[in-house]
Amino acid sequence: MTNYLQSFKDYLQLEKNYSPHTVNAYLNDICFFEKFIKEEFNQENLLEVNYSQIRSWIVCLVDDTISNTSINRKMASLKSFYKFLLKTKQIEVSPLIKHKALKTAKNLQIPFSEKELDAVLHQIKYPDGFEGVRDKLIIDLFYTTGIRRTELIHLKVSNINHSNNTLKVLGKRNKERVLPILPIVSQQINLYFSERSNLEQIKDSDFFFVTKKGLKLNDSLVYRLINNYFSNVSEKVKKSPHILRHTFATHLLNNGADINSVKELLGHSSLASTQVYTHSSLAELKKVYGNAHPRSRD
Repeated sequence: MTNYLQSFKDYLQLEKNYSPHTVNAYLNDICFFEKFIKEEFNQENLLEVNYSQIRSWIVCLVDDTISNTSINRKMASLKSFYKFLLKTKQIEVSPLIKHKALKTAKNLQIPFSEKELDAVLHQIKYPDGFEGVRDKLIIDLFYTTGIRRTELIHLKVSNINHSNNTLKVLGKRNKERVLPILPIVSQQINLYFSERSNLEQIKDSDFFFVTKKGLKLNDSLVYRLINNYFSNVSEKVKKSPHILRHTFATHLLNNGADINSVKELLGHSSLASTQVYTHSSLAELKKVYGNAHPRSRD
C-alpha cells in the first residue's frame, strides 16, 4: 500500500472513526480505480489523476452494467480520498471538483404493516428451545428499538441494563446511544438468557446473540433469518433487517411520535436522514385527513 493510501486509511480509522467495514469499502474502491488507471493509462500515481481518466472509469463501470447507485458510492470514496489529499496539501485541486452524481431511481422502502408484525410475532411457529427464543427476540428488538443489523450483531451481554430496562448501542462512528426496552421484550430477554445459560459452549461468550456453537452472528445469517420468518406472513418483495428498522420508525411516526425523538432513537446525525421515513406517515395522515375533513364528503 502506498504512503498516501496508508495515511488515508489512518485518517478514516483514527479521525473519522469509521467502522472496519466502511474503511475496507473505501479502500477497495480506490484500489480498483488505481488498478484501472494502471492498466488503461499506464499510470500508477493517484496524485496525478485527471477527471477524464475518472470519466473513463465511469464509462467502463456502466459498460459492465454496474448500477448507478454503486457507481455513485465508488465516486464518493474517490471524492473523500481526494478531499483528504487536498486537506493534507498533497494536491492543489481535486479532479472531482466538477463531478455530478449519476441519477438514480428512488427505491421506495415499504414497511411491514402492524398486522404483519403481529402475525410474525404471535401466529407463526418458532423452533423449540434456544434458536426459536433467540430468533423471536431478534425480530422484536429490531421492531421495538430500530437497531441496525451491525449494531445488533455486535451487542455485548454487558450492554443490557436489567435494572432500568435499557440497551446501550454502539452506532456509526462509535457513537453510543441508550435505547429503552419495552417490558414485554425485557421478559423475552430473560427467557433468552435462561436458554442461553443452558448451552455449555456459549456461557463465556461476550456477544449477546450467538449461534448454538457460541459463534457471533454474521450479516447474512441475520438477513436470512428475517427474510425466512417474514416470508411466512408477507408478500412484500423486500424483507430485511433494514425494512424492520424502517417499520419501527414509520409505526412510531404514524402513531404520533415526534420526528426528533425518532431521530435520536435511530441514531441519526441529521434530521434529513430521518425524514426519508416520513412518506408512510404522510400517507397515513392523508388517509385520516380524507376521512375527517367535511369537504371530503362533497
